[in-house]
Amino acid sequence: MLSLDLHPIFRNNRDIELALRQFLFKANHSGERVVEIIPGKGSGRLKARVLAFLDQKHIRKLYVRREVDTGNTGRILIYFR
Repeated sequence: MLSLDLHPIFRNNRDIELALRQFLFKANHSGERVVEIIPGKGSGRLKARVLAFLDQKHIRKLYVRREVDTGNTGRILIYFR
């Protein structure tokens, strides 16, 4: 399973967007069925930012669904076709 950990870049907005975009395109083209993004638990602001990014119309076309892991709320699972 491909994984993107956002802990090292959580303070830089431009790097976060770039990392998310590159990761999703790579995951989409790799054939993986499920990937994970790890924003961490923290205050929840980074997770909210990631979810808002994933909900953008042009990004939403890349994947089937997304969900916050029920066992670990600091992890977001993305499902592809």
